[in-house]
Amino acid sequence: MALRIEREAAAGVVLVTLDRPAKLNAIDLETAGELASLWQELRYDESVRAAVLTGAGTRAFCTGIDRGVEVPQPPSPYALDDPLLRIGPKANDLWKPVIAAVEGMACGGAFYLLGEAEFVVASREATFFDPHTTYGMVSAYEAIAMAQRMPYGEVARMSLMGTAERVSAERAYAVGLVSEVTEPGGAVAAALRSAAVIAGYPTDAVQGTVRAVWSAKEAARTQAMAQAPALIALGNLPPDRQAQLFGARGGDGGGGEVPRVR
Repeated sequence: MALRIEREAAAGVVLVTLDRPAKLNAIDLETAGELASLWQELRYDESVRAAVLTGAGTRAFCTGIDRGVEVPQPPSPYALDDPLLRIGPKANDLWKPVIAAVEGMACGGAFYLLGEAEFVVASREATFFDPHTTYGMVSAYEAIAMAQRMPYGEVARMSLMGTAERVSAERAYAVGLVSEVTEPGGAVAAALRSAAVIAGYPTDAVQGTVRAVWSAKEAARTQAMAQAPALIALGNLPPDRQAQLFGARGGDGGGGEVPRVR
C-alpha cells in the first residue's frame, strides 16, 4: 500500500499519508489508483466528516509523478492521458473537506492535490516550486490549479522560474496559498485540530459550503483545463530529452543547483 490511513486521528477525521518517503512521496500508478479509490470510498463513509492529507517524513509532502512511470499517449495533440487527473477529492466527487498538511517540498504534480484541498497548512520549512519548464515540460494543469489560489504574477513566476526558485512557507502564506504556518513538524497536528473543529459541525452544511466555494472557481478552471492537453502535447520536449535534462540537473526535483528561496 502506498497510502497510510488513520481513521481515529481525531473524531470524525481521517488522516491520509502518502507513504513513499524514499521516493519523496512521488506518485506512481499504484498510488494514483489508491487515492482515487480512497476518495470514492469516503463518499459513503458516514463516520468520516473531514480529512487531512500529508506526506510521510519531513523531506517532502509530494514531488509529483514518479519519474519511473510510463504512460503511453495517443498520437494526437488533442488527447492526453494523465494519471494524476483523478487523484484529487473533487475529481472523485468528494465534497467532504480536505486539509493539506505540508512538510518539506511540494512541487509539480503535488499541485493536483493542493489545488483540490480546502486549505493548506505548512511547516515553516516547507517550500513550493514547479520544475516543469526546467525539464522542457509545459506547466499546464499545475499552473491552472495554483491560479485558483495565488495571484497571477505569483503563479507565473513560480511556473516559469522552474527549479531556480522556491516559494517559502512565509511567502506562500503572504500570497494566500497557505492559510497557516507552523513550526517544523507541526503541520499535521495543526491541520488535525482544524479538521476536528469542522467535523464537529453539521455535515450537510459543511459539504454544501465546500461545494459552494468550489463553484466560485469551477467554471474558469474547467475552461482552462480543456486547453491543457494540446498545450502540453505541443510544448513538451520529447521524453528522452526530458530525461536527459532531469539526469543532468540532479534528478531530485531540486534541479541540481541551490535554488533561491523567497
